[in-house]
Amino acid sequence: MLLIFSVFILWIQLAWENTQQLEQSPRFLSIQEGEIFTTYCNSSSVFTTFQWYRQKPGEGPVLVLVLTKGGDMKKQKRLTAQLGEARKDSSLHIAVVQPEDTAFYLCAG
Repeated sequence: MLLIFSVFILWIQLAWENTQQLEQSPRFLSIQEGEIFTTYCNSSSVFTTFQWYRQKPGEGPVLVLVLTKGGDMKKQKRLTAQLGEARKDSSLHIAVVQPEDTAFYLCAG
């Protein structure tokens, strides 16, 4: 039996607030269905909130999670976002990636 795995591209982009840079890593990632995806967003500045957006191909960005307190963790279906205690970093985790997860993921502060 031949098993076929689809490859999904999850693009990571940079987000900015004024002159403060938020750096995401990895920038670009190709993974297969069923795998786990995690991306990180770091800043040298403290932010009062971090937002994670998802932008599907051909559509505008949609706000999916907002983190407001250091150590905050929020979930939405298979997505989990966490804000570091110092409010300078955040992570976004997708458990068991599915075809509908194919999108650009952006952080903003």
